[in-house]
Amino acid sequence: MKTLEIKDLHVEVEGKEILKGVDLTVNENEVHALMGPNGNGKSTLLAAIMGNPKYKVTQGSITYDGKDILAMPVNERSVAGLFLAMQYPQEIPGVTNSDFLRAAMNVRRDQPVSLFRFIKEMEKTINDLQMKEDLAHRFLNEGFSGGEKKRNEIVQMEMLKPSLSMLDEIDSGLDVDALHIVADALNRMHEENHMAMLVVSHYERFYQLIRPSYTHVLVNGRIVLNGDAELADRIDKEGYDWIYREYNVVPAAEAEEKKGPAMIGNCAIRTAAEAKKA
Repeated sequence: MKTLEIKDLHVEVEGKEILKGVDLTVNENEVHALMGPNGNGKSTLLAAIMGNPKYKVTQGSITYDGKDILAMPVNERSVAGLFLAMQYPQEIPGVTNSDFLRAAMNVRRDQPVSLFRFIKEMEKTINDLQMKEDLAHRFLNEGFSGGEKKRNEIVQMEMLKPSLSMLDEIDSGLDVDALHIVADALNRMHEENHMAMLVVSHYERFYQLIRPSYTHVLVNGRIVLNGDAELADRIDKEGYDWIYREYNVVPAAEAEEKKGPAMIGNCAIRTAAEAKKA
């Protein structure tokens, strides 16, 4: 069984520590919801797992299927079975969807996929996601609407068949119909391929469609609470304030606000004291 295991993970961005000791285990065929207020480290965690060089791991470990993920470049992590559906998919002019996907599929195989098989599989996937028929010949995400970009991420996922998919607010920007199309595709891949999912979303309606087995709440760089699907339901109804009170945690934005004035005050007091001695 393939397992993602994260231990005591610390990550900083541009010298600022964002993750402050995350422990998380995701097993094959499990669906995990990752929740928490904005700016508290959810996207940072997914980016660090995938190997975005902007996110520097300063402490801890990430293993997948017994392999040291941190020792791998991004392309090897992808070949190992990891996939990140990005919150803001990038446009890549000059590279068609078909060229991109066929190249990505071939690096996962001993023999290149035949053109006939590739075309048939891509046509089926485009139809599954109800995308425009000319998708294969369009440049990657160029000129796509926000919703089309998100669905195109799922097209890539379905073609590449990862064993663990991380979804960073894949539901944002989708209308109701597209939301159901994406959820149906995810549930199908989960059932057919035993694909595990680590899902970031702020919307309980999405978690109703891809019911998570586990829910984790990330606040100020740490997972402060674990539960099941019922935890996601409660957060949708009551927000996060009850978690701050019951578990004595402060979200990152408020922690910075509290930290700032104290530092300024300390500096001012120290400066005044030094001036008096002089």
